[in-house]
Amino acid sequence: MSREQTGRVFCLFGPGMIAAATGGCARLPSLQSVLHPAGPDAAIITQIAWLLFGGGALIFIGVMALLAFSLRGSGRPVRPLLWIAGGGVAFPVLVLSALLAFSTWRSAQLTRPSSQHALIVSVTAKMWWWEVRYHDPASGREIVLANELHIPVGRPVYLGLTTSDVIHSFWLPSLAGKVDMVPGRVNGLTIRAAEPGVYRGQCAEYCGEQHARMAFHVVAEPQEVFDDWFARQVRPAAAPTDAFLERGRQAFLEQRCNACHTIRGVTGDSRLGPDLTHVGSRLYIGAGTLRNHRGTLAGWIADTQGIKPGARMPAFDNMDGETLRALAAYLEHLK
Repeated sequence: MSREQTGRVFCLFGPGMIAAATGGCARLPSLQSVLHPAGPDAAIITQIAWLLFGGGALIFIGVMALLAFSLRGSGRPVRPLLWIAGGGVAFPVLVLSALLAFSTWRSAQLTRPSSQHALIVSVTAKMWWWEVRYHDPASGREIVLANELHIPVGRPVYLGLTTSDVIHSFWLPSLAGKVDMVPGRVNGLTIRAAEPGVYRGQCAEYCGEQHARMAFHVVAEPQEVFDDWFARQVRPAAAPTDAFLERGRQAFLEQRCNACHTIRGVTGDSRLGPDLTHVGSRLYIGAGTLRNHRGTLAGWIADTQGIKPGARMPAFDNMDGETLRALAAYLEHLK
């Protein structure tokens, strides 16, 4: 299926349906920038970054001033040893020593990774998406979702970061620094959001063809909102409420989507692809590639390789339009 055909799939449901589906656009993510901190650790990193920017600008202005002064030709003899000792040795030693002392002092104030008194979440990087796992202490079950992490505002959250294939890197500039994810190891990171919002993160270690489209989103919410979300995530998938959604559920099974994807209460445990038990509640699909609504779900199913070449999901471009719409509606229904 071509991109033009995919675009028509997106529009099958009409502008009213698209507007309704994207009614949550007020929850668009904040800028993915170290200069827009939303947590205490990010604020420290931002301060160090501004110091580097400011210091670099002052040094550049000073060098340009010396260049202009030298071009004027004062006629005075140049003393090379003095310039080498002062500009080449003393100045760098003083500046770098001061920077080292300041950065060491501020870095020591960053939150130490600790799973004590924190919500613990496992994040596994895959080519090219993120598997997120919570543990429900009440039932002992694991809650699995993809490419989206919900956290309560003001509460420390410990992330156990690993990868199932190549080296990736977890980078969330609005809340924390960057941590590499190495096969066979679990690296820890503690994050804390100071205010509600949606914060975008990105894989920061080149990991293959779709590295640039391996994003994730962190949704920071008040504790009571987070608790409600968590309670919904523990439940199995919602049953179809009409014949059209039931047709979509049957299409999910007939097309063998359950060979890679899990829907709790409908299929067994398949871990090759993202867990879809509550996929309709997520902001994006395809690891930040598309906003999540019925039209984009249909387009993704029909032309995955046209949207994200190299993704580990084949395109189902042989499905008839009515079945495709039913399947997309069923997945959107899973909230």
